[in-house]
Amino acid sequence: MNQQLRRLFIVILIMFAFLGLAATNSHFFQAPSLNADGRNERTILHAAETDRGPIIVNGTAIASSSKMEDSQRFQRSYANGPLYAPITGYFSPAFSQATGLEAAAESVLDGQAQALLAQRLRNLFSGANRQGGGLVLTIDPAIQEAGAAGLGERKGAVVALDAKTGAVLALYSSPSYDPNSLAIFDSQEANTAYTNLINDPSKPLYNRAIAGDLYAPGSTFKILTTIALLEKGAVTPETEMDSPVSTTLPGTATSVSNIESTECGNGHPTLSEAFARSCNTTFVLASEKLTHTDLADVTNRFEFGTSQKIPLSVTPSQFPDSTDSAQLAMSAIGQYSVKVTPMEMAMIAQTIANKGTMMRPYLISQIVDSDLQVQSQTSPIRVGQKMTPEISSQMTQMMTGVVSEPYGTGTSMAISGVSVAAKTGTAELGDGSGRANAWAVGFAPADNPQIAFAVLVEGDESHPVPHGGTDAGPIARALLQEGLK
Repeated sequence: MNQQLRRLFIVILIMFAFLGLAATNSHFFQAPSLNADGRNERTILHAAETDRGPIIVNGTAIASSSKMEDSQRFQRSYANGPLYAPITGYFSPAFSQATGLEAAAESVLDGQAQALLAQRLRNLFSGANRQGGGLVLTIDPAIQEAGAAGLGERKGAVVALDAKTGAVLALYSSPSYDPNSLAIFDSQEANTAYTNLINDPSKPLYNRAIAGDLYAPGSTFKILTTIALLEKGAVTPETEMDSPVSTTLPGTATSVSNIESTECGNGHPTLSEAFARSCNTTFVLASEKLTHTDLADVTNRFEFGTSQKIPLSVTPSQFPDSTDSAQLAMSAIGQYSVKVTPMEMAMIAQTIANKGTMMRPYLISQIVDSDLQVQSQTSPIRVGQKMTPEISSQMTQMMTGVVSEPYGTGTSMAISGVSVAAKTGTAELGDGSGRANAWAVGFAPADNPQIAFAVLVEGDESHPVPHGGTDAGPIARALLQEGLK
C-alpha cells in the first residue's frame, strides 16, 4: 500500500512539474508571440493597463505613460509629438492599433521582451504589476530638429546616419502629425482624428523616409552609375567624356538634354567635372559602356530589393529586372523605373564614407528596464564590403567636387572649414504633372566622415520643380551644421 501511494505521489509531482513548466513557458517565453498574434483582440487594451515603457532621445522621454485618475489604465503621451511621430508612431487603445516603434518594439514597451526577463521575474516574486521597458534611441535631436525646420511645410524627408556605425541620427517625414490626437481612449474623437489624417491629401501618415511612395532618385543615382563605370575599368575620374547639349536615347527618337540645355565643360568634360556639373548627356552616352548586369550588380550589392528592419520596416528600393539600351540609359540617370527610399540613398552615402563598408542602420541604442538600467546594448552590424576602398576614395573626391568646385551643383552645401561630399538630383515624376522632386545626398567631413545624409523635397503646386542644389542642399547644410557642432 505504501508503495502504491509513493507511486501516486511521484506521478502527481511529475504532473505538477509539467504544469509549472508549461505555465512558465506561456508566461515568459511564449508571451511575446502570443501577444503579437493578430487574433488576440485584447492585446492593445491589455497593454493600456500596463505602465508602458518610455521612448527616450538624449535623456528625455519623447513617449511616456501616466496612470489615469480613478482607472487601471495608462495614458500614452508624446512630447514634441509631430517632430518624432515618423519614428514613434502611435499607440491607440481607442481603436486597438499601434504603429511605428510602438508596434515594432511592442514586446519591449509592454514588458514582454526576453531582455526584460529578470524584471518580469522580480515582479512575479514581489507581486508588482507588469511594467514596460524603455527604448533609448540613436537620434540626435539637433539634427532631427534641423531637418524638420528645413522642410517646414514642404513634403519630403530627411535621413541622417552615423557614417561609421549606421546609427540613425535623424529620420523625419513631412508633413507629420500629432500622435497625441490618436493616443486617447475616446473612440469617437480618436476615429475622427484618424479619418482626418487618412483623408488628408498630403498623406501625413506616410513615412516618406522609409516607406510610403518610392521615389525616382534622379541624378543622385549617377553615384551608382559612376561606381559601375569605375569598377568595369571603362573610365577613370580623369577620362575626357562627351557631353553635347542633347543626345538621343539608343534606338529611339527621344532626346535627353543637360540642365538648361547647355553643354557641360565645353562639350568634353572629365568624368569628375561631368559628375560635379551633373551632365545628363554624359551619363546617357556612358551607359553604352555598361550592360544591364553591370548596373544591376551594383544596385543589388547596395541592398536594392532587400527588405530590412531598423526595427521599423524599410520598403525595398527597386531597379528594373531587365532593360533595353534606351531604358538602361534612363536608368543610368535615375529615371525609368528606378525607385528608392531616402534611407537607401543615405545608406549609399554612408557606405562610400566608410571606405566601402555598409553598416546596418539601427534606431535603438539600448533597451532599459523600468528603473532605466541597461538590459541590452545594440552593437553596430557590418553588412559587407560593397566597393573597394580605392573606388570609395575616388567617389569621395568626385562628390567633394560637387560642393567645392564653382561649377558644382551642390555649392549650397558648402560649410567653412568642413569638406562636404555630396550629389544633387532633380527627378522628374514622369506622370504628366510636370513636377519633379529634389535630392541632396552625401556626407561630411569628407576627410573624416561622421554624418551621412539624404534629403528629399517633393515638388508641389506652389513649387512644382524644386532643384537639388537650391531646395534640398540648404536643408542638408543646416543639418550638417547642427550635427558637426
